[in-house]
Amino acid sequence: MKRLQRTGLFLGLFLLFVLIGSFSQIINFIANYNWFKEVGYVSTYTKIVFSRLYIGVPIFLVLNTFIYLYLMNIKRNYYKNMNILGSSEDDKNINTATFIVSSIVSFIFSVGISSSFWMEILKFKNSTQFNVTDPIFNKDISFYVFKLPLISEILSSLIGILVLLFIITLVYYLILISMKSQNKFYDFDKSKVWNLSEYGSIPKRILTLAFNKITIIGAVFFIIIAIQSYLSSFSILYSTRGIIHGAGFTDVHVTLLGYRIKSILSIVTSILIIIANIKQRYKLVLIGPILLVAVTILTSIGESAVQNFIVSPNEISRESTYIQYNIDYTKKAYDINNIREEDFAALSDLSLEDIINNEETVKNIPINDYRPTIQTYNQIQGIRSYYRFNDVDIDRYMIDGKLTQVFLSPREIDKSKLPQQAQTWINKHLKYTHGYGIVMSPVNEVTPSGQPKTIIRNIPPITESDSLRIERPEIYFGELTNDYIVINTKEDEFDYPKGETNAFTRYEGSAGIKLTPFNRLLYSIDRGSFKLLVSGAVNSDSRIILNRNISDRIKMIAPFITYDEDPYIVLVDGKLYWIIDGYTSTSRYPYSQPYEHGKINYIRNSVKVVVDAYNGSVDYYISDDKDPIIKTYSKIFKDLFKPIDNMPQGIRNHIRYPQSVFDIQSRMYGTYHMKDIGVFYNKEDQWEIATEIYEGKNDPVEVESNYITFKLPGESKAEFLLTVPYTPRAKQNMIAMLVARNDNEKYGELVVYRFPKEKNILGPYQVESRINQDPEISRNLTQWDSGGSKVIRGHMITVPIEESILYVEPLYIKSDSKESIPEVKKIIMIYNDKIVMEDTLEDAINKLFKSEGKVVDEKRDIVYREDLSSNDLLLKANELYDRAQEAIRNGNFTDYGKYIDELGDVLRKLKPVE
Repeated sequence: MKRLQRTGLFLGLFLLFVLIGSFSQIINFIANYNWFKEVGYVSTYTKIVFSRLYIGVPIFLVLNTFIYLYLMNIKRNYYKNMNILGSSEDDKNINTATFIVSSIVSFIFSVGISSSFWMEILKFKNSTQFNVTDPIFNKDISFYVFKLPLISEILSSLIGILVLLFIITLVYYLILISMKSQNKFYDFDKSKVWNLSEYGSIPKRILTLAFNKITIIGAVFFIIIAIQSYLSSFSILYSTRGIIHGAGFTDVHVTLLGYRIKSILSIVTSILIIIANIKQRYKLVLIGPILLVAVTILTSIGESAVQNFIVSPNEISRESTYIQYNIDYTKKAYDINNIREEDFAALSDLSLEDIINNEETVKNIPINDYRPTIQTYNQIQGIRSYYRFNDVDIDRYMIDGKLTQVFLSPREIDKSKLPQQAQTWINKHLKYTHGYGIVMSPVNEVTPSGQPKTIIRNIPPITESDSLRIERPEIYFGELTNDYIVINTKEDEFDYPKGETNAFTRYEGSAGIKLTPFNRLLYSIDRGSFKLLVSGAVNSDSRIILNRNISDRIKMIAPFITYDEDPYIVLVDGKLYWIIDGYTSTSRYPYSQPYEHGKINYIRNSVKVVVDAYNGSVDYYISDDKDPIIKTYSKIFKDLFKPIDNMPQGIRNHIRYPQSVFDIQSRMYGTYHMKDIGVFYNKEDQWEIATEIYEGKNDPVEVESNYITFKLPGESKAEFLLTVPYTPRAKQNMIAMLVARNDNEKYGELVVYRFPKEKNILGPYQVESRINQDPEISRNLTQWDSGGSKVIRGHMITVPIEESILYVEPLYIKSDSKESIPEVKKIIMIYNDKIVMEDTLEDAINKLFKSEGKVVDEKRDIVYREDLSSNDLLLKANELYDRAQEAIRNGNFTDYGKYIDELGDVLRKLKPVE
């Protein structure tokens, strides 16, 4: 009875220890459960939590039972052979200690395994076929992506358990030996402890007992090694030995054979260990490991010999089959196997008539750069020091019936910018709760002073277009909203600055968890904030809003998706939403070339996540329903994902092909556009991302992929496209351009336009060199880049028009003062051998194509001939006058004189009123 009580006491103490150690996890579970219930994804959360329990609890019970019975078996056999009585006090203690040790060890292992493998187990169970088999073993890719990783991890864990069991066995025998027995064997002379022969048969019996257990462990160990060696044969599909990633000639003919021989030898070794134990011929144990070492050495020698003496002398012939595998599977893995290839004539006959016929393209040529734009937004539209524009997003909107490419950015609160005395708990969590509105500016328009021309600005937001009106400008969920807030308190929330006072508001949305007395206590503990519990401003109607940072919010719900680091905000029907691209990827796609140091060799943009900036609602839409990985996740989490067709059309109009995936694809396609094995082997037609000179740097940098609006050859209207130019390896002439389409049913289509190899089509860096060599431009750049100012060169924009290429680069001037804002001062435009630098885009076009005798005015959407009407001339005169006044205010007398001269020309053309 006392023994039962003692066991119960120890069990109770163990459970109490687990409970105390798990207190924070219990609090976290309840807090998270409430939050997931609020956002509508409680089934996703319980799936994650209970999957771990379903996996961890059985593992704990089985492992605990096995270890306990295993150790009890050791004790019984030991007592039987040593003639030790089982009723002693020491025996009771060791039974209790055995149970506790087995429980602790099993608990640690089960928690580790369930935490690490729960998703792998679910993916194994719900795996989706790729319907593509590898060329060596003829297994579906799903085996390598969903099944093999779990099997390999389980085997590694089993080896870990066996090693632990081996250590426990030795320690347990030492504990048993330390216990006194009836025959006083343990009261031996310590001086003879290492000379076991002097003790007769007793030590020999102990060693025999221990060896019996250890040999069983060893036999199981080599069975697992045999399975591992067999599975290792699949690893040749990721070999890096040859010229490509994947199994080559040596891997298939030598390495694979070596793995199979080692697998067979491991089974033989396991059998020999058992025989050695039964026959007590212990030398047999050494045969297997010696043979395994020998095979490993011989395999390594064979691999080296075959690679150096058979493959290398005739590499392209020996490896051609495997090179083709690498090409085919890499293109499938990165989804670049269906890129449509088109020829682009790169003609030299572009006319002003073509410019006029491509009005949508010309109207959307970016003369603003996103980096200077963010500085301008923060300085001019920040309004208060605590407002911050985190980054600039690029998108397209139908404004007054016209496709317009724009920059936009949300105005968020950065609470770290509040004055020190305002850094109070009430201000941070109850009062300063949200950002306010957005700023939007067309990419192709600037003010007379060279700053972005805003079409949504100020607080409250002002706009001239009905389609851009914002009904709900408050931003409660964003990129900078890192604190929890409490709404419906006795404190009004700061809404926005209003002259010398402030406007206040109260949250009217649906977000938040009601702060009942229990929840106040719960979240005070969870958030480590005693003030949340005792604050008199918080009442029974108050709600706490958690996880407001949109990146943290979506990762909390679906941590198994990889998310883009650049969420972008959209304005739809007067409300603000965030769109975040989600990716599925793996590094286990056979024969596919790894990207970024082996982290991935397969990727898809399978998910679009939409977050309401006011209510915080989160929706996950499957954007690539052909991806087997997202199909597998949707089987596991049945209520998480929605079809892309369920996305509201207004939001869907703003989805973009993500730059992150496009950049990976463009780099891989630079190599894998080559179809001929010989050309691929020698990298004869290797493409590289074109380079340019950016800002004031002399060293060339890669051209960033750019969203730009233009009309593709053969299409009837301009589209919002993502592009990047290519040059041949170690050359600067442009050889091709990769384009991703973004609009409606064409979304996701990739097209590469190849330029004629017999023509020297200028690449961006060559155009930069032409600019530097132009005497007038070079002289002006030198002049502007001195005397307290700095020239910033914007991105070189490559604009296809019809089947010609136009290059545009904005020039910014920025003074050396810290508060100075970069301003667009000149536009450089290049076509064929002509280079012009003018104040505006329309002036550059007019000068470049002046032989046509026509004038284009970008801002007024009409084309003028020299016989302009009086009204048109007056409008032009007003514009020139405004520019002249701006120039004189900036101390730019050169531009002032130029505008006055042009104004005089226009005034002379005005006909007197009769």
